[in-house]
Amino acid sequence: MSDVDKALATQLNNIQAKTGKPLDELYALIQHSALTTHGTVRDFLKRELGLGHGDANTLTTFYFKSAFSPTPPPPPAPDTDVLDSIYHGAKAHLRPLHDALMTAIRDIGPFELAPKKGYVSLRRKKQFAMIGPATQTRVEVGLNMKDVAPTPRLLALPAGGMCQYKVYLTELTDVDHELLTWIRHAYDRAG
Repeated sequence: MSDVDKALATQLNNIQAKTGKPLDELYALIQHSALTTHGTVRDFLKRELGLGHGDANTLTTFYFKSAFSPTPPPPPAPDTDVLDSIYHGAKAHLRPLHDALMTAIRDIGPFELAPKKGYVSLRRKKQFAMIGPATQTRVEVGLNMKDVAPTPRLLALPAGGMCQYKVYLTELTDVDHELLTWIRHAYDRAG
């Protein structure tokens, strides 16, 4: 079983634990709703079961792949489409840097991806990091964590922003042990 398969299995187990319902009951609930599109089912699960966006999205995806679904809708656009829109034009050359960082982060543990217009938010119970091109020459990693001393590389941000710290990446060697230690620290505190 791949790491991705393990993460999805863990996420589905967590969804069942959060809702107190096994998958077949969750699928029956969706089927009973008579909703037929990915977005409407996902929003229904968020509203009715109080699931976060990532959990509702994953459950919806698996529902439409299951035998419970009468007619699966077209699959949602893959994350690569979102990333293609973020890393385009003069920022396209930064995409391998983003991909290398995401590969390293996936080893930390399960989390949700919440793509935004110009960056990707990484969440557990709350956001622990955001990644996106800051300029045409660098990727910015925003980190949510407290009680960490800033360094020349780990830049403290003003209070009240979306993140408390940021780190700039300009080359693949910037995805190193020091950066991953900070990301793990933020990950551990997010939930």
